[in-house]
Amino acid sequence: MERVVIIGTGNVGMSYAFSLLNQRTEVDELFLIDRTREKAAGEALDLHSTLGYSPSNMRIRLGKYSDCKDANLVVITAGAPQAQGETRMDLVKKNAAILQPMIEQVMASGFNGILLMVTNPLDVMTQLAWKYSGLPHSKVIGTGTVLDSSRLKYTIGHQTKVDPKSVNAYVLGEHGDTSFVPWSLCSIGMQPASDFLNDDQMTAIEDRVRADAYEIIKRKGATYYGIGICLARITNAILSNERVVLPLSNYDSAERLYYGYPCVVGRDGVERRLDIKLSALERRKLAKSQEAIRTGLEAAK
Repeated sequence: MERVVIIGTGNVGMSYAFSLLNQRTEVDELFLIDRTREKAAGEALDLHSTLGYSPSNMRIRLGKYSDCKDANLVVITAGAPQAQGETRMDLVKKNAAILQPMIEQVMASGFNGILLMVTNPLDVMTQLAWKYSGLPHSKVIGTGTVLDSSRLKYTIGHQTKVDPKSVNAYVLGEHGDTSFVPWSLCSIGMQPASDFLNDDQMTAIEDRVRADAYEIIKRKGATYYGIGICLARITNAILSNERVVLPLSNYDSAERLYYGYPCVVGRDGVERRLDIKLSALERRKLAKSQEAIRTGLEAAK
């Protein structure tokens, strides 16, 4: 019996739940937890209305923290959202304060599954979740730059008139303002992306991808559909033991830091990190991103 618990039934949490219901998935039970139980109960009732036509047949329930005990996956989406004019790092103090008691309640249930973080600033919160939970770092992961990479694939595909699913490219580093694209490793099919795009185009694409969240927030107040689909993708990769490569926020033992980097993910969480070869410029960009995350961790103390 595959059980997933979502903590936080705001736009992100419910976009994730709705994404799961719109595809075949290994999830048998979905529990919804929110500080406002009436909100979570209403969301569960609303989702029940989809089951007459959804390809999924999962059971959806109002949850409590004790339900985390038998969960394969606990997904934390709760936290203060990024408002217009704010960076993700601006959220660090208030969301760190919210996170610790949530993690304590999850672990008090006896939970020993995989903890998936969504709350921003993502990499900082993932590292704090690992610290608070006491779980092995392989079982504490963040969505990392999976969403950023989806935006990158779409933008490259649109620019080159190629299906985004044929674009092999990732955004790495912080899920935030210091993220970067390792263009030396990006390809379309087996052909380098630089054969399709010049330097100015690559710079414009990277800037666009980094700014997408700000543009969405300015126009509609929040982002949630993209991350909802990304969460469903990560969930299926874990529960189906796909051993797929995704740029999750995972732990670099040499740097003692979480950040978005390609890793193999399956039933037991992160199985291994890939050994990719970055250019000298890309290594400097990664170091800058790592430093931004360390600054966020200091601010959270």
